Amino acid sequence: MAGSARPPVVLDLDGSVLPLGGERVLALGEWQEELRFACSRASMRRFSALLDARLPARHGPVLTGSGDFHHLSYPLLRRLRAPEPYQLIVLDNHPDNMRYPLGIHCGSWVSWAAALPQVSHVHVLGITSHDIGSLHAWENRWRPLLSGKLTYWSMGVPVRWARWLGLGRGFRSFDSPSALVDAFIDTQRRQPQPAYLSIDKDVFAEEVARTNWDQGRFRLGHALAVIHAAHEGGLVGSDITGEVSQYRYRSRLKRLLSALDGQPQIPGRTLHAWQAQQREVNRVLLSALAEVPVREVR
Repeated sequence: MAGSARPPVVLDLDGSVLPLGGERVLALGEWQEELRFACSRASMRRFSALLDARLPARHGPVLTGSGDFHHLSYPLLRRLRAPEPYQLIVLDNHPDNMRYPLGIHCGSWVSWAAALPQVSHVHVLGITSHDIGSLHAWENRWRPLLSGKLTYWSMGVPVRWARWLGLGRGFRSFDSPSALVDAFIDTQRRQPQPAYLSIDKDVFAEEVARTNWDQGRFRLGHALAVIHAAHEGGLVGSDITGEVSQYRYRSRLKRLLSALDGQPQIPGRTLHAWQAQQREVNRVLLSALAEVPVREVR
């Protein structure tokens, strides 16, 4: 891992992030049941207060463990006080902009982030999930799409329904990851702006990094190209999620919701091999992020 004045932080909720060297680890296992997959607004407020108290004033990328914790990007964003608006760039196989009435969910947090006044725009790159297809159109939160504050960058998903509903400007479709990334980089060159970068490794093909979720088509080089494009405006922060781990919820509701998402049971030896693979991907991503200029925040 390239040396950085701001070492990474691991929010160790599920023990899935293997040692990297030089990171700061916050032991938070007692929060796993409450936060994993989804949580109430009150739980998120309490956890946000904990982060305010325990995160160092200056730190590098935050690793949050399983993609079941991707909604923890929201309190990381909310606590930033940047001197100017910044864009949120999310690498994810899913839109994470779905309706969830019981609080905040790992698949709903993007709409919360888009509502933050300091976030100028949200780009979700790498979607191949049919969460944005016509059969799930009603499940997507339309407000950030209608307002022009959210753009889905997808591959291989029929999204003509969006034009029929007046949401077309929020959808960009491509035939390949390379075409998608090239188009995104072009927008960054023409309109550079500070960014917060959130990487969910389910955006990658399975041979790159195995996760608990259905996966996309990105290769590691596509993510590195997006990171490099962030040199144009600099980063105000970043996080990495999408580790692989297993957990049996005490909550019947969470057990049901998790089962509906089809997360498989993984044999112990396989789980360890996948986590070792993930560690190597983390090291590459952290090394690339360490080279991007940091924009000062309060």
